[in-house]
Amino acid sequence: MSFNGTAAYQLKRAIKLLNLNDETAKALLEPRRSLEVTFSVRMDDGSVRVFKGYRVQHTDVMGPAKGGIRFHPNVDLSEVKALATLMSIKCSVIGLPYGGGKGGVTVNTKELSEGELERLSRGYVRAIAQFVSSDKDIPAPDMYTNAQIMAWMVDEFSTLKQCNDFGFITGKPLSIGGSVGRNAATARGGFFVTRAACEKEGISLQKARIAVHGFGNVGGNAARIFAAEGSKVVAIADSKTAIYDAQGIDVELAHEIKAKTGTLEDYPKGQKMAPEELFQCDCDILIPASLEEVLTKDNAHLVKAKLIAELANGPTTPEADKILAEKGVTILPDILTNAGGVTVSYFEWIQNRMGYYWTAEEVEEKLEKLMYKAYEDIYKFKQENNCPDYRLAAFAIATERIVQAMRARGWI
Repeated sequence: MSFNGTAAYQLKRAIKLLNLNDETAKALLEPRRSLEVTFSVRMDDGSVRVFKGYRVQHTDVMGPAKGGIRFHPNVDLSEVKALATLMSIKCSVIGLPYGGGKGGVTVNTKELSEGELERLSRGYVRAIAQFVSSDKDIPAPDMYTNAQIMAWMVDEFSTLKQCNDFGFITGKPLSIGGSVGRNAATARGGFFVTRAACEKEGISLQKARIAVHGFGNVGGNAARIFAAEGSKVVAIADSKTAIYDAQGIDVELAHEIKAKTGTLEDYPKGQKMAPEELFQCDCDILIPASLEEVLTKDNAHLVKAKLIAELANGPTTPEADKILAEKGVTILPDILTNAGGVTVSYFEWIQNRMGYYWTAEEVEEKLEKLMYKAYEDIYKFKQENNCPDYRLAAFAIATERIVQAMRARGWI
């Protein structure tokens, strides 16, 4: 099953549990708006290349659409639709006044110079400008986009509007309206959810052995946060190398080596293995923080962890879900566990609209409250409705909130 098919499959499970009729299901499964654009970019050698881009708004029934922009060779309309749908669910899970949006450009950024990347970013914004704004649809960084790209985009959009509109996009540098805490927000939000779940599941976080698959921004920050809170990080992996050390990984040393060499291969301690071998290491909590569909029917039976906290998008296939459930493994789903990023993006949007900016302590306190409440709501729904897993409970409670808003507005 493709990642796009998986998103629809999980939503259909919730629709079935809630016993929604066919017309309501259709309203949930099909996006409200989809935009496909082509735009030209002048390259450094003077030639012109034409790129294809997309922006999808799954729903705006609860507020403006919200979701990232990815630059990747595999971006297509089907993928962007699926990701926009998942963003609606994610925002609803946390209780944010947003619907789901997503965008992207089909491009390999590794082939572009910095100047070409800037012109691509500005060209994409010009192409979708009538579709987005701080009141309609608020983009953010995603795969192969970052704060600098967001800065170029907000500058281009503000030029088109002839006034600053910093709230049009989130994930910006602090100097132009970004929020403190945004860089580590996904990992920190995941920590708050995992801590809450450990209390319910009878797992001591202080004694827990942690394995993190993926050592980029999210996984690297997660390793730091869990280690700082007293957990023992016993395994980490980037795209080339996994390291296992039962005595504990020196997370700061791993970060230093990764920053200097671009890989974990030179980490001097522990046992080295292939990245995919990390999933079968001896640990209590497994954190997939790399790519989608890394836990499959072929490796799920090898997992030794008691709990999986999904920080990547869609890391577990439905087939793996079933195998892990049979093994008694608790899975904290991505639409809850990695929602810290969009939550602090929401805080950034609020701060932009107010023109008043919070301290790091205020941002963390507000993030903790929202993530903890979201977990408690899902746990309660799971118990009261006899849901077999957190994923179904999360999809169901989010879907129910969206449907309630659709009914209130007379859409269905």
